Amino acid sequence: MKPHCLLPALLLLAPPVLADETAEICAEAEQRYVDLFGQPSSAVEDAEVVLMYKYNFCPGQLTVKAGTTVRWMNVDKRTSHSVLLKDGSEPESDRLFPEESVDLTFLTPGPQEYLCGPHWETQNMIGMITVEP
Repeated sequence: MKPHCLLPALLLLAPPVLADETAEICAEAEQRYVDLFGQPSSAVEDAEVVLMYKYNFCPGQLTVKAGTTVRWMNVDKRTSHSVLLKDGSEPESDRLFPEESVDLTFLTPGPQEYLCGPHWETQNMIGMITVEP
């Protein structure tokens, strides 16, 4: 393989490693949630839960029906995060310290990118909610 062709080939190898790393972080986040609240995040009945942990949203992509409430819960030990809808339709949430949460209800169908105000540039802490009718 020619040297200039090597870099694209190497880049193709990177996503599975990152996906595995993200899956591991999200498994840790879920375990932390269970340790804190005594039940899995999937047991929450009034909202879909997105965990904030080690500069990740878990899950990073979520599809919900219109009218669904999404709850972002910080399960980090020391770091604060926020939630900011990229389109600016809602103000940025207050900083969420460990064990704090914020809820948003999504009414309008379509994709809605969101980010952590303090960590999206330095840590690429960005997520996506897709709202279905």
